[in-house]
Amino acid sequence: MKVAIEQEKCVGAGQCVLLAPEVFDQRDEDGIVELLDTLPAPEAREGVREAAAVCPAAAIRLVEG
Repeated sequence: MKVAIEQEKCVGAGQCVLLAPEVFDQRDEDGIVELLDTLPAPEAREGVREAAAVCPAAAIRLVEG
């Protein structure tokens, strides 16, 4: 799995950070998502998939495989 984010779409809801804190973080100044790991470990992948599914701005893209 490879993860990419589109910061310009992010609305700072923070669901991604709650679901996969080892992969996502938020900037202190505005809450916009920051990607910590483009290739998450197998144990983090379910949280990353859920984060992508619930992101209100569809700012998270996943490439499986």
